[in-house]
Amino acid sequence: MTRTPLSSLDQTLASVDVALRTLFAKSRAARPLPVPAKPTTDLTDTEKRHAAGLMRVNHVGEVCAQALYSAQALTAKTEAQRTQFDHAAREEMDHLAWTAERLSQLGSRPSLLNPLWYAASFGLGLVAGRLGERTSLGFVVETEAQVEAHLASHLQQDTSGLPTGDTASRAIVAAMQLDEAAHGLAAKQAGADELSEATKALMAKAARVMTRTAYWI
Repeated sequence: MTRTPLSSLDQTLASVDVALRTLFAKSRAARPLPVPAKPTTDLTDTEKRHAAGLMRVNHVGEVCAQALYSAQALTAKTEAQRTQFDHAAREEMDHLAWTAERLSQLGSRPSLLNPLWYAASFGLGLVAGRLGERTSLGFVVETEAQVEAHLASHLQQDTSGLPTGDTASRAIVAAMQLDEAAHGLAAKQAGADELSEATKALMAKAARVMTRTAYWI
């Protein structure tokens, strides 16, 4: 069944709705929370704070993903491209709900700066979309590659990653990592252009600022 294209007003209202639901409503996942193979062990207060900091960073990443995909869908030139962004955003919504739930389980909260992160990412998505379909998809490929590497660092067996006993958080991160890789691959197969090294470096620098701030605030 062919979906009737949305008008410009409808697309704008949909973007506003995504922003409000992302920032102020309880996120709901279509898929169940990933279950670890082994139960989580009792975590020390220090381990809980560290795990919460990392999961808060991951939650911010999902807030940014909603903003980025919403803006790119708004500027998409074809219905096929818009559908691709919408599909990825729905899977990212699962991540948003999972990380929010895990933060609650750890007795913590999302970043207080989420509106700022959302606005910045929405602006980036608008710029990417205005640069053309292939460039916009290139931003998806590079974003997902950086996110995938970031999530991999959380699964490392050292003090920088999630506590080894926090199998609940690790199961969520592992599931997210698989989805991110799939989104990047889909964008690449759809004809994404590779971004310049300077653009990649700038994106990585901005991501480092975000992650270091969101860990605490």
